[in-house]
Amino acid sequence: MESTVNEGTFSALRGQLQEAAAAFAGGPDALEGILLGIVDDVDRAVREPLEIFPVCHHSPASALAMARRLREKQPKVVYLELCEDMAPLLTELRNCRLPVAVQAFATEVDGFPAEWAPLSVVAPITEASAEYQAIAYALDAPGVELVLVDRSSDHVFQWQESRNDSTAFADPDAPPAEEEAALHGDAVGVEIGDLRPRFADLEEHLLRHGRVRHWSEWWHQYVELPLGDSDHDTYRQVMLLIGSLFRRLAPGEAHQVRIDEDRERYMWTRMREHLAATGTDPADALYVCGAFHAASRVEEFGVHGANTFAITPPSATKWQHGLIPSSHAAIEAQFGLAAGSVSIAATQWAKNLKRTRVKPYRLAGQAGTKTPKAAKKAASAPAAPAPADQGPAPDRLTGFLQRPPVLDRLDEAELLGWSVEIVRAARRNGYLASTADAIAVFETSILLAGMRDRAKPTPYDFQDAAVTCIEKDTVPGRRDVRRLVEIMLGGDRVGQVGYDALPPLARDVHDRLAPLNLKLQQRGVQRALLDMAARPELQQCSDVLWMLCHLMPHGAARPIMGERKLGERPIQESWDLALGTHQRALIELGYEGVSIEQVLEQRLRRTAYGPHATTAKVLEAVEDATLYLRSRRLADELGRHALEVLATERSVDSAPEVLRRVRGLLAYYRTAEPSLPAWIESFVKTGYAHYCTLLPTAFTDDDASVRQVAAMLGFLFSMESLALSLGCDRNQLELAVAQSHPQDPAKTALLWAARTQLGTLSRADLRARCAELLGNPLVIPAYPHYLSGFLHALEPVPALADFVVEAVSNAFAQLPDPVLLPWLPTLITSLRSSGADLAPLLIREAGRIFPNRLADLDTWVPPWQTDPATATARPPRDHTAAPGSVPLLAAYPTTCDALANLLGCENGWQTPAPAPTGAALLTHHPRTAQALEELLTAP
Repeated sequence: MESTVNEGTFSALRGQLQEAAAAFAGGPDALEGILLGIVDDVDRAVREPLEIFPVCHHSPASALAMARRLREKQPKVVYLELCEDMAPLLTELRNCRLPVAVQAFATEVDGFPAEWAPLSVVAPITEASAEYQAIAYALDAPGVELVLVDRSSDHVFQWQESRNDSTAFADPDAPPAEEEAALHGDAVGVEIGDLRPRFADLEEHLLRHGRVRHWSEWWHQYVELPLGDSDHDTYRQVMLLIGSLFRRLAPGEAHQVRIDEDRERYMWTRMREHLAATGTDPADALYVCGAFHAASRVEEFGVHGANTFAITPPSATKWQHGLIPSSHAAIEAQFGLAAGSVSIAATQWAKNLKRTRVKPYRLAGQAGTKTPKAAKKAASAPAAPAPADQGPAPDRLTGFLQRPPVLDRLDEAELLGWSVEIVRAARRNGYLASTADAIAVFETSILLAGMRDRAKPTPYDFQDAAVTCIEKDTVPGRRDVRRLVEIMLGGDRVGQVGYDALPPLARDVHDRLAPLNLKLQQRGVQRALLDMAARPELQQCSDVLWMLCHLMPHGAARPIMGERKLGERPIQESWDLALGTHQRALIELGYEGVSIEQVLEQRLRRTAYGPHATTAKVLEAVEDATLYLRSRRLADELGRHALEVLATERSVDSAPEVLRRVRGLLAYYRTAEPSLPAWIESFVKTGYAHYCTLLPTAFTDDDASVRQVAAMLGFLFSMESLALSLGCDRNQLELAVAQSHPQDPAKTALLWAARTQLGTLSRADLRARCAELLGNPLVIPAYPHYLSGFLHALEPVPALADFVVEAVSNAFAQLPDPVLLPWLPTLITSLRSSGADLAPLLIREAGRIFPNRLADLDTWVPPWQTDPATATARPPRDHTAAPGSVPLLAAYPTTCDALANLLGCENGWQTPAPAPTGAALLTHHPRTAQALEELLTAP
């Protein structure tokens, strides 16, 4: 609904726009309606009794105009476009170093889809922003009230159709963000003054005709710089004009339009409620909002607008609020700004302050800043009387739009300093830059600015020139030239939340780690050395660090030396700590509880009782409760729940993990406790019956892998003695094995190993079956799979290690190369993929059986080719001929002749006296005679 406007205020501008529209379009059409509608929006906002101050987020021009207006008007009430539930946190900004972000966080949702959790809303604040100027003024000036009027954090998600919706406008030209860009996580960003065209063709038109690469550069060149020195009325009208233009040319997406209009209705409803409740004169108030919302056309607009908007109640979700560190890179990444634009804005803010001598507002005691005495005096001075109503503001738009652009004089000293500094930074980062490159950067910057119709090179022109002249083919270091320019022109400032503004959990962590004597709030990695033997009090620090390692992201607390296992307590540890870098993660832990023990217990319960929890996950939670919390109560509770989960499982997917964790817990309780907990005894008893029931099905199920079936057998065999002592029946296991009839070769070999363990299949029969497999040409291609099954059998039957070595050795000894080489890759890949953890056992056994030296391999006899009974009783061999060997062989001349022919004797016997054939040969070869004698006399 268009408001009634005074035709006299902007009558000259309306006439010019009508003529321009008629000349451009050939007659009145939609273009005229848009242009005149923009003027009407500006006129309507200017005439509103409650002064509207339009801003753009993180704009130095907006911040400068805000500081000027606050000192001139000194309003008693400041209405700020910011989530109303974040108001109590703003006083904590004085304990932080900007930039920081005000955050609303919810780990458990009630009223929203569960997959949205956790919910997070952040509102970043920098010093070069209009919102910070308004906050600092309102909090430090006596008698001034700050009222946040935007939708609450809960309504941010109530008005979203999906979790993937975002208020950010992604910049396709923005490079990938670095580590600092992740400071906000996946939070939804809320900013004051999201001023960017939502009409893609309009933005493309502006960028092309402005000869710039991205939106941030266009705004800096054509809005930021001209408005930096403008008066208050000009600033307001130009910002209202831009906001109205972008609003009227925005595409008509129903969902986004509804959200924008609902936000405006929400804010005007809240402001009218406050004005009515407090009796504040609208002339004594100031409404700070984005220029996009300042040019609103909803019926609720203004102090005399309609009261037709009903604010919905919040959901049952419990929100936590706090401050988290932010950075320029994080703001740029979240809101789709060009890399380095916020840093350039901070530099521009410092230049504006120096040039105009405007005293900015800063919170008293603000970390990282010093409050000027003049600003402190002005903040504490009594409010000046409100200026008399002088009617509507004069038309400043016509003169501003007709004024030619101001050509700034080239500041050669500044540009020369930039050129020298970037060459110095490039050399430090590995570039082969010289003085000639500095001269080239200087001249190229001027050249690029001239090509883009600019008399003075902007930071973006300088950045392009530096990349062109210095960066050749490759980047020798970690940073490229574009990043070096961003650092040189301002750098990525990273904020910090002070100790007093931290949640109780974070302060508790800092207090408990105080004995380490480290600056934990400092960014970067610090090394902590813990010698618990010399300083027993460091044991508590070790406990805290291990819990932080479990709860926080990788890198926040990383152990270098030392580990924590069940039943072990190291006496020395070494840690790399980066709690200052990961301060956001530590603060968000504080939203979940008041101590890290409470947070860890809640997370373990959430994992164990989750809808997708498996037996292995619950047992892992039991182990973590024992390791980090040393809580027998929690471990017993989770252990009983693991028993319930096991009874309901119908798959064997987690059997290997269950076996590993149960073995570890049993070993721990047997050494650390006088008796086993009742839950683990019940778990072994139930698991024995459970896996016996599932065993026949698992052998024939194609979805059950050999490793999983081997883990089931490992549980049954390794827990058998304990299970039988608790009342289990071994016949159940025997029947389960007897009912198993696998078709897969690997599972067949695994079944044979299980039968060998149970005693229903002897070693001789098992050896005979393997020999039969090697003798069947049709089965030879599948023999590697049988070997894989035998390898997995080492899990339940480790005593078969020597037999597995024998089976592999027989394959290599008996098969010819044309048969062996084709399936050798299959054997290797099968062993690597499915038996890597069991290979060391096989290698140790092979090392025990095979000779230690290569020279002994020729005379080595495999132990499986000798009779164990006679091998141990046989006396040492004598290398001399036995006296009874010749008469024995002489008594069997036929045998001697056959052996002589076999040994290649063709010339007959050379004997001095008549003797049986072959006697002379045996006389010359006593060792052969002895071996033959032993062979013939053997029983």
